[in-house]
Amino acid sequence: MTKNELKEFDSLVSDILENEYFLTTKKDLHHGTSKYEHSLRVAKLSYKLGKIFKADLKVASRAGLLHDFFFGTRKEKPENSYLRHPITASCNAKRYFNVTNKEAEAIKTHMFHQVLLKKLFPFINRQEKASIKEFKPKSKEGWIICFSDLLISIIELERFQFSYVANVALLLIFNVIMFKN
Repeated sequence: MTKNELKEFDSLVSDILENEYFLTTKKDLHHGTSKYEHSLRVAKLSYKLGKIFKADLKVASRAGLLHDFFFGTRKEKPENSYLRHPITASCNAKRYFNVTNKEAEAIKTHMFHQVLLKKLFPFINRQEKASIKEFKPKSKEGWIICFSDLLISIIELERFQFSYVANVALLLIFNVIMFKN
């Protein structure tokens, strides 16, 4: 980011970055890094993509920063689960930051790529339920958050958990072969 872009980005999200509740995300591990660092990467990429695609930079930046704003890990509470945490994050964003409906919706739909993957491979996270209609992004900013989170997650997983990605790939291949008939 250029100095001017960084200044503009900071002006859009400084209240979040300074908030005591948001700062607790520094303690939570997420994709081999802290949830704080992951969210900051997603927000900065969302800001950059927002500029390219002429999106609302405030919505893209703030929703990107708050997309994983839930307390604890995904395994600690049912509402923090793999496909339900976007709803928890959206509720927390409304509660602590009074986000707009557009920002809340972009946060809620950031896992759309995983909902699609689950529809293609229903044996993944069998206990989780999610509908395509409920989680499909409804705005340009929602699509940007979804893509930014996916890209940053892949980079983080590749960097920190290559063996995890390899195991998931092998599991998918095994299931395709076993259930081909």
